[in-house]
Amino acid sequence: MASGTAICGTPAATDTAHTVKWVNNSEFTIVTGGNYHCTVWQFDLANKKLRPITVNFGQMKRVVTNVLISADDRTAYCGTSTGDICTVNMERSIYKSTIPKKPFALGVTCSAMMPNSDILLGTGDGTVAKIADDGRVLGQCKILGGVTSITLTKDGTHFFCGTTLSNIYWVDTDTLTAELRNTCHHERINAIAFPADYSAVFATCSITDIRVWNAQSRQELLRIQVPNMECHCLDFTTDGRSIVSGWSDGKVRAFLPQSGKLQYVINDAHKNGVTALGISADNGRVVTGGMEGEVRVWRIARQTQTMDASLKEHRQRIWCIKINKDDTQAISASSDGSCIIWDLGTKTRSLCLFESTMFKSIVYHPDESQLLTTGSDRKVGYWDTFDGQAIRVLEGSDEGELSTISISKSGSHYVTGGEERLLKLWDYDEGVCKYIGVGHSGAISSAAISPDQTFIVSTGSEGAILIWTVPPEVSDKCLEAVE
Repeated sequence: MASGTAICGTPAATDTAHTVKWVNNSEFTIVTGGNYHCTVWQFDLANKKLRPITVNFGQMKRVVTNVLISADDRTAYCGTSTGDICTVNMERSIYKSTIPKKPFALGVTCSAMMPNSDILLGTGDGTVAKIADDGRVLGQCKILGGVTSITLTKDGTHFFCGTTLSNIYWVDTDTLTAELRNTCHHERINAIAFPADYSAVFATCSITDIRVWNAQSRQELLRIQVPNMECHCLDFTTDGRSIVSGWSDGKVRAFLPQSGKLQYVINDAHKNGVTALGISADNGRVVTGGMEGEVRVWRIARQTQTMDASLKEHRQRIWCIKINKDDTQAISASSDGSCIIWDLGTKTRSLCLFESTMFKSIVYHPDESQLLTTGSDRKVGYWDTFDGQAIRVLEGSDEGELSTISISKSGSHYVTGGEERLLKLWDYDEGVCKYIGVGHSGAISSAAISPDQTFIVSTGSEGAILIWTVPPEVSDKCLEAVE
């Protein structure tokens, strides 16, 4: 452990091994389990060898997913994908019996040994069960998602339980009553949105659901679910009275942000899915972009939603739409290598930016004299909004495309993220990366600086939401620039 060098190694079996477990009273014995095998290993330190004894299961074939060892090291309990537990005599390495009589659905995925030798099981269908060592089922409860892990407290009175749907439960071992302690998205997250000038809450969207979070307590406040659909984009209206979202079935759906109740639906807004949207400052118009490259302007009244214009110049998916402060222009970024600034008064193109890249994200500088773009060429581009000329191009990433960019309210700093899995905080004027945030295990799909400029929220393709503190010298500089 001190040097990290390997002492010895050997193939665990002819087929895949899934689990390894130390016995309780010896440093020289381990048990492994996997596809159609369970093996007891004796470690010979003098000769640096691992000597295997394969457990004889006879005609029975099982995939062992986890192993528990009794306190006296005499019995091993092997949880299997069939949904039962095979007990093994450790002294003679032979199979004894199978418990319980009726197997659990979708296999035993994890297990834990209680101080009184009762066994806790988690199964693939979300059942948590407690069984005695003779196979009697002492109790069970159902939770959301397949159980992935069970961790007991020191005194064995409670345990934490994690599931495939990214839920963590706190469970009493006596009564097996489960209380949801923590939750998050379990699929990739596509977008983040803050309400205008309000940093206490933010919303994220993923496959099948939108969730609203408290930024301080990190607790989920609201969950809006639309089964079998993917939400590509969302935003709050300026007055904070609705969350407008774009979905893979081509519909725009608006929800109330406190109750999650559906306000209105725009059917067939785009063929093959609504992939980007922007909301005007007066909340009277929504500009949407689709998978096929159309940009459409919708007029939103209290009772009706009508299409004002359909603008078709992009040839591929729209990734991002932003509207300027006075609602006169909207800009769309597309995979076809162009960003178009549209005049919302005349419903025509007023300017076009071209680059040999798939544009993924775009933001206006707060004074709206410049634009920032990111895309598949790994570069951050500064553009003049007056004539569409490129002012400056920075290397934004060493590997993989940049998929998101967010600028502070003051315009002094911005953040970028992408397939590199690093969140980078840049100084706008210097064009220098000041800080790098390491934490995501998947590509960063979206990032946003909070309206009060004290923290940054980033989301990833692995379903994680990370909250970062903005360094004090940066947030001070941001606040000075605002004042």
